Amino acid sequence: MSDVKVHAQLPITVPEDDAGFALSTEVIAGLTASSAQSTLTIDDPATGATVGRLPDLTPDQAIEAVTQASAAGEQWARTSPRTRADVLRAWFDLLAANAEKLAVLITREMGKPLAEARAEVAYGIDFVRWYSEEAVRPAGNMREVPAGGAQLLTRRAPVGLAVLITPWNFPLAMATRKIAPALAAGCPVVIKPATLTPLTTVFAVQLALQAGVPEGLVNVVTTTDSGAFSEAVLRDPRVRKVSFTGSTPVGKTLLALATHNVLRSSMELGGNAPLLVFDDADVERAVAGAFQAKMRNGGQSCIAANRILVQEGIYDAFVEGLTDLMSAVVTGSGFGEGVGLGPLIDNRAVAAMTDFVADATDRGARVLTGGDALDGAGHFFEATVLADVSPDSRVAKEEIFGPIAAIQRFGTQAEAIARANDTEFGLAAYVFTESLDRALNVADSLESGLVGINQGVPSNAAAPFGGVKQSGLGREGSGEGLEEYQEIRFYNIARRQTS
Repeated sequence: MSDVKVHAQLPITVPEDDAGFALSTEVIAGLTASSAQSTLTIDDPATGATVGRLPDLTPDQAIEAVTQASAAGEQWARTSPRTRADVLRAWFDLLAANAEKLAVLITREMGKPLAEARAEVAYGIDFVRWYSEEAVRPAGNMREVPAGGAQLLTRRAPVGLAVLITPWNFPLAMATRKIAPALAAGCPVVIKPATLTPLTTVFAVQLALQAGVPEGLVNVVTTTDSGAFSEAVLRDPRVRKVSFTGSTPVGKTLLALATHNVLRSSMELGGNAPLLVFDDADVERAVAGAFQAKMRNGGQSCIAANRILVQEGIYDAFVEGLTDLMSAVVTGSGFGEGVGLGPLIDNRAVAAMTDFVADATDRGARVLTGGDALDGAGHFFEATVLADVSPDSRVAKEEIFGPIAAIQRFGTQAEAIARANDTEFGLAAYVFTESLDRALNVADSLESGLVGINQGVPSNAAAPFGGVKQSGLGREGSGEGLEEYQEIRFYNIARRQTS
């Protein structure tokens, strides 16, 4: 169906005004497929204005997308690694050429400041470049049977049709981080972007088709009924893989559905990242790193610093430094001059921040800056610092997903590690110290899939991203990310002995 795939029937252009940042609502609204029974509307979280409409597809249409991807995938799986690599490299080149349009689109539908949107584009397209290079390095091995008389040959094969479900907070990077390794491995794709921010994925996949990705190989399904979509496609026997980024409760539901056909599953789920600052840390470096770890994407990140734990000897200096940075943050539209904090994604997020602050202050926390929602259009909440936060506060137990820096005090290293690990989550953690021994010993003791040491932005396309405990299964990025879309096969080859 033409309204399932992303083709020329769904044109998208981003005309620019004199400032180079405007997006035409009329052009984006033209994305609506005429054959769709209903549409979903995408709103700008900074203004509430509609920036686009897309088809609201049904479960039956989602199954048609599976049919198209399955058919196209049979041929793609037989292509050479070089062919896949060349197509991915062409896609990277087109993404890079359209970087500013992508950044504008991200800011318009998601709200992050334009500078951060540009940074997401650079990060997101790097996954396409990385997997264009990994595609030509498939793993394999040859070894002799220990008893002799035969050789064992192992090779990697594509796992099959992959269903990819992405979140709203990084609409380009989360899509490319999943699509690129799937294509590199030889897998067809059905991707469902978040209802709040689907336009970026639509545009990126259009560019993939222009780059030479075969028609039907990557299908975008936009829908407001995520549950019905998952129920339909994950029960289809042609689907062999599911990759999801989002909340832990939804991840558990998807894992339950995946059991019906024993699907390979990758889950990047919730976080509650601790950030530990020890007395021997460089204060200026620690403050800058904590600010990055907290305020990237306005705190709307699964690896955002959630519990900032600072040792007693450095506590006051750290709190003062972070408060100075947070109080200087300019809040407003992502297109505004000097804006460092855009809107939250919706009113529910604003209400959650208000509740977090009220609960923390009821338990003795001090508001040093911010603490309030902003009046007017859009979903804005001030950059906020809470000092002397009780470990029993909701901000110390729940994922904040917003611009609240919640700071706690600790005494000993053992205490800090125990409190850091006192959570069901284990995605990211941060350690600030000038001691190499302490940095590595603490990092080894933290129950976390990734640790930033003296830095606040640990993510990289060359690194295996993922969590432990209830933060998920599997890894994205690096060579490990390619393996998530491959299965290992081995051949036992008898060898005739000759004299």
